[in-house]
Amino acid sequence: MAVATRARGSELLRALAATRGPPPAAAAAAQLRSIHEGPDTIDELLDRHLSKKSPSSSSSLLDDDAAEALARRRLTSTRREALALYRDILRAARLFEWPDERGVPWREALRANARREFEEARGERDPEVVARLLIGGRDAVEQALERVAEASRRAVQAEEAKRRGGA
Repeated sequence: MAVATRARGSELLRALAATRGPPPAAAAAAQLRSIHEGPDTIDELLDRHLSKKSPSSSSSLLDDDAAEALARRRLTSTRREALALYRDILRAARLFEWPDERGVPWREALRANARREFEEARGERDPEVVARLLIGGRDAVEQALERVAEASRRAVQAEEAKRRGGA
């Protein structure tokens, strides 16, 4: 009896829907069914509630997971590299003890400049740009350290020459 009532109710709903005119876009995509109307077969139940995965979609799902893991590793590694570069800049800045023309020690100016540059680049998401910034920053630190080392060598050599000449 309930099956006969359900069948009449669904016929009534279909007829009512047909007289109203074209259904809205969202309803047109879905089949016209009552909430209380269940699936007719097991296959229909499975089709409605389970997403079938083809072999290619499961491999693409694995590819998506692998791509996400790779992106996460890249993000983590670039974050580590950026932090390492920032620490190296702060360590290198300790070597710049002399003041600039305003009387501010160079180490303070370098620390402030590094902080500003890192803050400006914080929101950068393009991996190529991030890599370029990291490489450029690393090169700049190495060049600055080489210049300080060379100036220190020259100062030591001048001091030794002065001692030899004065002794």
